[in-house]
Formats: sequence, C-alpha cells, structure tokens
Amino acid sequence: MAQTQRNNLEIYDDFADRWWSDDIRWVRTLKNMVPGRLSWFDKQFNWQDKDVLDLGCAGGFMAEAISDRGARVTGIDPAKEAIAAASTHAETEGKSIRYDVGVGEALPYADASFDAVVCVDVLEHVQSLPKVIAEVFRVLRPGGCFLFDTINRNPVARLATITMAEDMLKLLPKGTHDPEMFIKPSELRAELGAAGFSVGKMVGLGPRGINAKGDFTFGRVPGTMIIYMGTARKGA
Repeated sequence: MAQTQRNNLEIYDDFADRWWSDDIRWVRTLKNMVPGRLSWFDKQFNWQDKDVLDLGCAGGFMAEAISDRGARVTGIDPAKEAIAAASTHAETEGKSIRYDVGVGEALPYADASFDAVVCVDVLEHVQSLPKVIAEVFRVLRPGGCFLFDTINRNPVARLATITMAEDMLKLLPKGTHDPEMFIKPSELRAELGAAGFSVGKMVGLGPRGINAKGDFTFGRVPGTMIIYMGTARKGA
C-alpha cells in the first residue's frame, strides 16, 4: 500500500475552481471555521481602516470576512490557482482585496507595511517557522498585531486531526497535515518571544455545533489540546 503524502499543499490548487461552490465538505469546513475564529479575533483587534495581511489566504474566506469589517486587505498564498480563485471571487463580489502569490518565509512587502497579520491553518504547514515569524515581525508596524491559530502536537491532537478528521470523517483530504509539524503552544510562544513579540493569551478553537448541512460549526472551546488561537504584539 502506498504511503500517504503528508503536508500535501497541492489540494488548495486542485480544488481552487470549486473553492466558493459550497459543494465540497472539507472546503465548507474551512469556511465554517472563519466565524468561530473571528468571534474571538474581533475582540482582540479593531479591523476598521487598518492594513491587514492574510498570510496563507488560500481561496479568500478569511480575507473577505476581514474586508467586510472595513480593513484594507492583502492576501498571499503559494497556491497560484487558489489565489486566482480568490481574486476572481473578490472582483465578482465588488471587494477591493489585493492578492499575491508568495510564501511566508520571504514576504514581498516593505518593512512596517501592515497593522495586523492574520495567519490561520498555516503555521503547521510552513517550511521554516522561525523565518515566517521573523517576516511577520518585519512587515508589522510598531504596535501591530499578529493573530494566528495552529494545531497542538500531542497524541490527542493527532487522533482528532489525522485519524478522525482526515481518515474517518473525511473533514479534510487525507494527507493534508503532517502531525510531526504540529506546534506545541510553549514552542510557539518561545519562537514569538525570540523574534521580539509580546505574546498574549492562547485559547482553544473547536466544534461547537452542527448546521443544516450536517457540517460542524466552530468557536472557542475549553483548553488548547487540539487547535488553539492566539495573538502577539510588536512593541511600539
């Protein structure tokens, strides 16, 4: 039996043409996570009239939601087809969002370009976590906010995200994640601190209910055992 390819990022291009169609369960799952993330992020940052980078934006779910809150949004992702789909959908909806193809380890932006950087479902996929964090710090303005979520590394998180979400429930394509790349909160806190960030509270994110289509809805949950969200500030 062929071994499953892990951390397979090609899925974002493979399904780009149907990203906004609402007919793929795992894509709907990603879309359904946006309100749950923002229900907490909104309390940490005022988006209105701010310059915001959505790092690892894929097809644009988070970017559009932040744009609707009054931010000037730039989205970046290495998946070219996903970026094309995001750009097309934004134009169709009359949203002014800039989209670029690129990676977090080498952001194509000047120092101090953004008031906030949002990075969800991304840090557990990157090739160099220290480089990405350093780049986020560089492109943030003094006092700027880094808002993120990622997956904890432990047996429970592996069971939930790989065995259950990928293998059994098919909430994500098989091979989406490599559990060895998951990040403990203590590790992420240390990396952020080493880069110069002041690290804030970290809270759990997970399923909170079921919608009419039978899909999970998401929000804050007790503990950070599986998925966790957090913020970090660049000193003024």
